[in-house]
Amino acid sequence: MVFLIPLTFYPSLVNAEIIIETGDIDEYVTNYLKRNGLPGASIVIVKDGKLVYEKGYGHDSEGKPLTENSLMRIASVSKSFTAFSVLQLVDVGKINLDDSIVKHLTELTMDDSRLEEVTIRHLLSHTSGIPNPVIVPKADTLKERIGSLHDWKLQRNPGEEFAYSNANYWILARLVEVISGMEFPDYLDEKIFSPLGMNDTLSTDNSTDPVQGLTQGYVTAYGSAFPWSELEQMFSGSGGIITTASDIGKWLSMHTNEGENRYGEKLLSKSLLEESYSPQPGSEKYGFGWYLSSPHIKPSRISHSGSLTTAQSQQDIVPSSGYAVAVMLNSFTTTIQHAYEISSGIIQLTEGQIPEIKASRPQIIDLSLGFITLIYLILGIKGIIRSKKWSNRYRHYPTWRYCLRLMPQIISVFIIGWLFLIVPNLQGNSSTMKDVFGIWPAAMIFLIVVFLIGVIVTVMRVLSRNEK
Repeated sequence: MVFLIPLTFYPSLVNAEIIIETGDIDEYVTNYLKRNGLPGASIVIVKDGKLVYEKGYGHDSEGKPLTENSLMRIASVSKSFTAFSVLQLVDVGKINLDDSIVKHLTELTMDDSRLEEVTIRHLLSHTSGIPNPVIVPKADTLKERIGSLHDWKLQRNPGEEFAYSNANYWILARLVEVISGMEFPDYLDEKIFSPLGMNDTLSTDNSTDPVQGLTQGYVTAYGSAFPWSELEQMFSGSGGIITTASDIGKWLSMHTNEGENRYGEKLLSKSLLEESYSPQPGSEKYGFGWYLSSPHIKPSRISHSGSLTTAQSQQDIVPSSGYAVAVMLNSFTTTIQHAYEISSGIIQLTEGQIPEIKASRPQIIDLSLGFITLIYLILGIKGIIRSKKWSNRYRHYPTWRYCLRLMPQIISVFIIGWLFLIVPNLQGNSSTMKDVFGIWPAAMIFLIVVFLIGVIVTVMRVLSRNEK
């Protein structure tokens, strides 16, 4: 429900002209967190450049209440800031959107001559053709990361179609460093954070960089949340910003105020700001650091989501109403974007609608997996017990045919073993078996059970065949 209210009753909502019934927001967010077993969230709502509401819910991994001033990772929402910094350099004439990236970043090389055709616009709109890396070598700086791309090939022609890639934004962040002569975190602080008064916000190069006041995040499983360590990675430019709900509100206030901060200073020209929200050649759903909602989403919005292995975030701007919402969670769930769902519910409230809190789909999926895991475990134990009987039945088979009968177990053991034991060590990347497990604990528990049963059954059947 949206209504007018005298500001004297709500002194903390200074400059708000239209505010939402805060009780409705609190009830909705609190119920959503409880229904889905999430530890906490922080939110902010602005309208036409003015703060409407900000608050934290739940707790952090140290048991302290989350507030609007609690530090949170925003993951890929950071890309909006990276794009903004690049557009600032365009605004002052240091670069052009359609410049070839290698014109300014000569250190960037790939094993593909088409790299010469990749422009800054292509990188901003994810139409460069550069692949999205899944496993990459460890790197500590942007320069080191860019240097590791020398043997990459483009997956498609530049400008041909949209294909999301974190590598695009590593390259853009490095571009900002080279053009500005400043380290990327320093540029963000001087040109964006400080002018907006985002005094608690910072950008990190690596997920393991120590940040005072930032607590451990969570992973979810079976409707509960467990503290977990973040996957080690270099994500400067693509996901390294740590901020608060209060600070992200200042960022969204600028975006809903034609690029001006609270002092009337313009951080980016209106034309480039609008360009960042506009479809680009080869991409109808992405501008520069912002997604454009599909036609069936009502009201239409300009958004970006973010996910790390222990955090999720969402920012939405609703042009038709002037509202903007950001939601940050200190937890990660593989099977749903909770931050997006919460933000959508808040937007419904700003539209005078009542959001529905649905049954927890992730919990249903995890519990279903848990049931399947239990059934598989029971059947597996039964198979172990009957290994000798099984072996006697096929003892007369020649060795090659006997081995074929073992292939279902051998294949499952090989694939799962590759996932847990080999993948974390590919290309010298910094992930571990624990990181793999944390991606989706319920699914990984099932795979571990399948792996162990497969190993034991195979060994028992082989040993039973060789018994006299």
